[in-house]
Amino acid sequence: MYDFRTHRHSPLGRPGGRPSGNPARPLPRAAALATTLCLVLAALAFPAFAAEPRSGGTLVVAGGAGLRHLNPAVQSGAHAGLGVQLFAGLVRVDDGFRPRPYLAERWEISGDGLSYAFHLVPNARFHDGTPITSEDVAFSLAVVKRNHPFGMAMFDAVDRVDTPDPLTAVIRLARPHPALMQSLVPLLMPVIPRHVFGDGRDPKTHPMNAAPVGSGPFRFKEWVRGQHVILERNDDFFIEGRPLLDRIVVKFFNLPSVRMLALEKGEVDYYPFAGVRFRDVPRIADNPDLRVSTRGYEALGPLNYVEFNLREPPFDDLRVRRAVAYAIDQDFLVNTLHGGLPRPGYGPLHRSSPFHSDGLNRYPVDLDRARKLLDDAGYAPDAEGLRLRVVLDYPPFHVDSLATGANYIRAQLKKVGIAVDLRPAADFPSWAQRIGSWDYQFTMNSHWTYPDPVIGVHRIYLCGNIRKTVWSNTQGYCNERVDALLREAESTIDVPTRKALYAEFQRIVNRELPLYFINEEPYVTVSRRYVMDLPETVWGPMQPMDRVWLDR
Repeated sequence: MYDFRTHRHSPLGRPGGRPSGNPARPLPRAAALATTLCLVLAALAFPAFAAEPRSGGTLVVAGGAGLRHLNPAVQSGAHAGLGVQLFAGLVRVDDGFRPRPYLAERWEISGDGLSYAFHLVPNARFHDGTPITSEDVAFSLAVVKRNHPFGMAMFDAVDRVDTPDPLTAVIRLARPHPALMQSLVPLLMPVIPRHVFGDGRDPKTHPMNAAPVGSGPFRFKEWVRGQHVILERNDDFFIEGRPLLDRIVVKFFNLPSVRMLALEKGEVDYYPFAGVRFRDVPRIADNPDLRVSTRGYEALGPLNYVEFNLREPPFDDLRVRRAVAYAIDQDFLVNTLHGGLPRPGYGPLHRSSPFHSDGLNRYPVDLDRARKLLDDAGYAPDAEGLRLRVVLDYPPFHVDSLATGANYIRAQLKKVGIAVDLRPAADFPSWAQRIGSWDYQFTMNSHWTYPDPVIGVHRIYLCGNIRKTVWSNTQGYCNERVDALLREAESTIDVPTRKALYAEFQRIVNRELPLYFINEEPYVTVSRRYVMDLPETVWGPMQPMDRVWLDR
């Protein structure tokens, strides 16, 4: 259980448990809301257990708009999680981030760390009955490396994949790769069929992305765009007795409030990444038919921030970016506007990362300093006090953090002579297209840092990953020293050495501000109380749901 008051894992869910540590002192209203939220989550996050799991039934999931396709090999983000039900990976990850067998029943790692031999389960088949072989593993890794938004960051160290026999895939590395095993989960490296996707067509636009032949616990049945996706039980799944559900139906709703209303009315059973306003969580948790949990998102490490387009004025000038940072009262934003629930963020690594550094510059609010920086940058105020006018985009997700934050930033920047026109996105695709094509000045944004910086952080800062796709280096940041630090860190196994490299990286990014970090996003899952064994290990809803069952 996560305690929003102390930002620690709390034992409240265990009998006799009490929260440890003393909470910080936000404003009284924020403290009361945070305390209430902690208590209701603690009370409801742990399910009662029936005697034994039962097979059958349909799980109805609340989903957001913007689903592009169903192939996680060539996309990232929350919608890629649907593909995890359709495609298996070589490994799964447990509560301690330890890799466990999945499509690979066992593996060996060479003494020099440059060879990983994976032995596939012998009875695994794709949904069309074709056996899954090592050739499919080699093909899948090549597709992900070339086409996933951060495939090169994950698999640049891979020299080749040998296939000595149909059930053995040997990944050969050109250099050590400390994040390899974490990169082989189904969300990041799904095993896709070569006989389907290897026909020479572009994997990103392949027609079978919309109706894929997969390898996971559920088969594709139907997709009615804008309405629903239906997945059915894979009776030939390689894990005996799974999945337990007959089908999963994902219903799409444009607005988080509509999704929550559907859940409260019993029209859906499960709402991951619930778009709940922080102030509404206690009310929802009071519903005896619902269970609220914050568990299961540890591997994602979500960070919210302001992203600057560094290619053109005014944000090509570091002084302007620093002026923005000094104009924002982060304590007020987090503790008052967000109810003290999220943790503030100050740098490019989530606090859960073993490589996170404390002691970074927090840019405390200083309006006079912000005005002086703008003066130095050549943006003197006119007779009305106006220095410049800019457009701030914001997406439709993380409404409390990003939309509320955008309105607050507009008000704060006005105090130092910057007029901000807000441009909300009607939906995710329109925002993603604008940011991905670099057609913006600055934007509210968020990304997942993932369990290792090689997977989720490098992609945002490497010069070679300045690409026209969201959640890459869309801001256009390039620093040769940062590149060198990240390249060394991605091939270094020794943890203390990696910590030192990432510490310098964090100091540089904190100083140069290609992004201004705001807070770590607290995700919430809401479900009907009869939904049992929901995936709440570190990948949460982004892992297979083969163990989920319905107690009704």
